[in-house]
Amino acid sequence: MRQTWRWFGPVDKVTLADAQQAGAEAIVTALHHITSGAVWPVAEIEKRQGEVASHKDGTPTGLAWEVVESLPVSEAIKTQTGDWRGDLDRYAESLANLAQCGIHTICYNFMPVLDWTRTDLRAPTATGGAAMVFDLVDFAAFDMHILSRAGARDDYPRDVVDAAAERFTAMSDDRKAELAANVTAGLPGAAERWTLDDVRAKLADYRGIDAARLRRHHVDFLTAMAPIAEKHGVRLCCHPDDPPWPLLGLPRVWSTADDVRHVFEAVPSQAVGLTLCAGSFGARPDNDLPAMIGEFGPRIHFVHLRNVTRAADAVPCSFAEDAHLAGQTDMVAVIGALLQEERRRRNEGRADWQIPMRPDHGHEILDDAVRGAQPGYPAIGRLKGLAELRGVMTALEACCAAA
Repeated sequence: MRQTWRWFGPVDKVTLADAQQAGAEAIVTALHHITSGAVWPVAEIEKRQGEVASHKDGTPTGLAWEVVESLPVSEAIKTQTGDWRGDLDRYAESLANLAQCGIHTICYNFMPVLDWTRTDLRAPTATGGAAMVFDLVDFAAFDMHILSRAGARDDYPRDVVDAAAERFTAMSDDRKAELAANVTAGLPGAAERWTLDDVRAKLADYRGIDAARLRRHHVDFLTAMAPIAEKHGVRLCCHPDDPPWPLLGLPRVWSTADDVRHVFEAVPSQAVGLTLCAGSFGARPDNDLPAMIGEFGPRIHFVHLRNVTRAADAVPCSFAEDAHLAGQTDMVAVIGALLQEERRRRNEGRADWQIPMRPDHGHEILDDAVRGAQPGYPAIGRLKGLAELRGVMTALEACCAAA
């Protein structure tokens, strides 16, 4: 697999030199300063390509921008309200501009309102580091008592409702503010920052939109984009919901194998694919990742390798980001299945046989704590993860060659 590294642009506290030293072969980034629904101009894409290619002193990095993460889908497209057709045209123009600049793998997501959601961004680990955590009781406390969403109590089991009320009563004002900020943090590096009132207004936009309707809107989006992607040789790959279950009364439509199967059958274009995030799918006990790779392999265009440990085998549940080779996902089996898919593609003669992957998230360890990088994207924690994943890939490839 192609070993890539997520970089949030010149403001990132983790530098391109860090990525080089970690052994990354390419960069995953985006134009985070451009709001969703706007066109990504060629000049801005080329500017970011130049920033990736050279250090600040002008010396070459030896790296190139190869994967976009993410080209955001606007809320108007998701709800099919306002100027959503204009947003479709602008999205198509951005795809064409990226292809013109030589970038053909485009990750996006179709999560309504909130993107990835955590209740703690730097929770202490048993080894003295820090990790991101989704605590169901804390989230319920936010939903019912901070956001004060109407009907929120009906979305949780009675024991969670009671535990959330007790926990909220014991929370300090600082913790309440921290919890609200963590939940509404949204997409890393994104231009938008939402207040609680913003979230409430966005939730109102989804009244009357259930999972079936949101799924139709996703299919409509891809039906419109597939011909554009095919024309320009672009591979679209949807990132799974994170967490992979409904939140705040909102539907989620990219959480399970059935979700993927439905969309792939509705939009059979090879240009429409999947970002296989082992951590997001792995937060559900009913997702069999090696089986999903076996079924959807030809349309897996990008991979995030990370691991989580669930507090219970239930949906929903609390979970914590774990070390890449720990957690409840068999990472060796996942990597083995992905390498097998690459061999199948080579034998088929596919030019895109190599699947870009990146070590997703990571514990803050050693000097990460003083750097202040994006939560979940420390330098040393990801370096450790990439080294471990690279070791597994090397061992499995050697075993395959010897067989």
